[in-house]
Amino acid sequence: MLDAFSEATFRRVLSKCIEEGPKHIVLDLSQIDFVDSSGLGALVQLVKKAQTEQGTLQIVTNARVTQTVKLVRLEKFLSLQNSVEDAIENTKQS
Repeated sequence: MLDAFSEATFRRVLSKCIEEGPKHIVLDLSQIDFVDSSGLGALVQLVKKAQTEQGTLQIVTNARVTQTVKLVRLEKFLSLQNSVEDAIENTKQS
């Protein structure tokens, strides 16, 4: 679950990975069953942060998460992927 309760820790940990880690990150959310507005906000902030660091953040999702993201029309901005393999391939093309 990525909600208001977990969002701050999630954002802090991923921000550190973006700052210190590789330029291109694949985030596998395929096992997440719920994302609320604060979770979506965190994902948007993390994608923007990755872009300012000249990197990418590819997000692997499942049908539930994808549906939530599509409701707010962020699927292209968040670069949603169907599998880790697709995300890795997309990262190679970046």
